Amino acid sequence: MRTSLQLAVAALVAALALHPAPAAAQAGKKILFINSYHEGYPWSDGEEKGAKAALAGTGVELRFHRMDTKRHQEEAFRAKAGQKAREEIEAWKPDLVIVADDPAVKYVLEAYYKDAKLPFVFCGVNWDASKYGLPYRNATGMVEVAPVKELIANLRAQAKGARLGYLSVDTETERIEAPAYAKVIGGPFAVEVLAKSFDEWKAAFQKMQTETDMVLFGNTTGLKNFNEKEAAAFVLSSTKVPTGCAYDFMMPYAMLGFTKIEEEQGAWAASAALRILKGESPSAIAITQNRQSKILMNLKIAGAAKVVFRPEIVRNAQVVQ
Repeated sequence: MRTSLQLAVAALVAALALHPAPAAAQAGKKILFINSYHEGYPWSDGEEKGAKAALAGTGVELRFHRMDTKRHQEEAFRAKAGQKAREEIEAWKPDLVIVADDPAVKYVLEAYYKDAKLPFVFCGVNWDASKYGLPYRNATGMVEVAPVKELIANLRAQAKGARLGYLSVDTETERIEAPAYAKVIGGPFAVEVLAKSFDEWKAAFQKMQTETDMVLFGNTTGLKNFNEKEAAAFVLSSTKVPTGCAYDFMMPYAMLGFTKIEEEQGAWAASAALRILKGESPSAIAITQNRQSKILMNLKIAGAAKVVFRPEIVRNAQVVQ
C-alpha cells in the first residue's frame, strides 16, 4: 500500500510534468544532480526523491554528487567541494546538470558555468536567485520560499503579545533565511539567535520563553553536539509560548508547521530538465518559486503548553508525534 506521502509526491510530479517527453526521446541522456548537502539530511533527501520520481521511466540516467556543505561551513572546504563537483561534470559529461540549494549554485554554477553551453536547472535557492546574477542564458530554476507569513499569523492568534523570537543554527542558509523572514513579517525579531552548539541553542530557547511571546524555529542541522531525543524532551518540558517552523523535520520541536515540500523542488527541476533535453532553451523557462505547502501540528507540545489552535487549522493539519 502506498503511503499518503508517496501519493502526494506522485500527484505533485504529475502536476509539474507539464511537458512530458516519451521515454525513447530521453534514452541515453545523462543528468547529474549536484546536492549541496549530504545523504541523510531530510531536505535534500526529499529533493532527490522528487527528481527520481519525475525521471522514472524516461530512460534518463540520473547520477548524484553530494557536496556535504551543511556539515562543513568553512570557505576553503566549500570552494574545494565546488571544484570536485566540476571535476565530476567534466569526467562524466552529463547532458544537463541540476544544482540543488545555494552552495551548489554559488560554488559550481556561478563559479564555473555561468552562461556556458552546458544547461543547468537549479532548485532550493533561498528566496532570491538574483544574488548569484541569475538568470543566465543556460540556467533556469525554482526558488525556495517559506509560507512564514501564514505561519506567524496563526502563532500570533494564540500568543499573548507580538514579540517574535527566531532560533536557528548559525549556517550560511540560516543567515539568508533570517532577514528574509523578517522582511516577510514586516519588522525585526524581538530576539534572534543563530546558535553554534546545542547548549547555546537550549539556553536561547529557554530565555525566549520569557522574553518573547512566540518562537520561530529555523534549522538544527549543523549544531555542535545536537541530540534529537534530548532536544525533543527539552522543548516538551520547556515550551511556554507558541512555536512554529517551516521545515517538516523540525516538527519534533515545534507545535505548528507551515512547511515547504522538499519533493516539489526536485520534481520541478527534473521536469524542467526533461523539457530542456527535448529542445527547449533554459532561458525560455521562467524562474519560479514553490507553491506547495502543508500544515503540521504537534499536539503533544501544544497540549503541554496549553495552546489550543483554531478549529479550521486543526481540521486542515496533519498531526505528527
